Amino acid sequence: MADILQFLQTRNSAPRLTGPAPTAAELAEMLRAALRAPDHGWLRPWRFITIRGERREDFGEVLERCLLRRDPGADTPAREKARQAPLRAPLLMVVVASLREHPKVPAQEQRLSAGCAAHGLLLAAESLGYAGVWRTGNAATDPYVTAALGLEPHEEIVAFLYLGTREGSVKNLPQLDPEDFVSTW
Repeated sequence: MADILQFLQTRNSAPRLTGPAPTAAELAEMLRAALRAPDHGWLRPWRFITIRGERREDFGEVLERCLLRRDPGADTPAREKARQAPLRAPLLMVVVASLREHPKVPAQEQRLSAGCAAHGLLLAAESLGYAGVWRTGNAATDPYVTAALGLEPHEEIVAFLYLGTREGSVKNLPQLDPEDFVSTW
């Protein structure tokens, strides 16, 4: 049990990633862990889209178009940054909240459940020796991006998870005091 707590207390994001990415078998194991997210009503309000290989370049073009829709005058460096974003990692996982009407489970709870699935996926990746970082940004809510990814009207992107092998050493983060985040009512 102490090992699990230590693992959870020291996990942190890895913005610089390289190959290899999780194998298909490892990704299946990671997804099994993600599917254990809290899920009131057993709605399973999530799905996952994998983007790897050359498809990352295709998605980079989608992100560049997204930028140009927001800012038609975007300069070359900004356009290049958008186009290169999916190439930051060998595997990009898009976590989608699939919301549905339910008398006892509001949309907010379903979104949070999908977020928990994203967190579970990150934890599972790290448990297998990989690393990742969670991003969203303007692209997560852009209609052009959601259409390009084939989202339905009742679906929303909750995370772009960049996954791969950590490049460099694990950064040391300051320890947070739980007392700073807890109050008694």
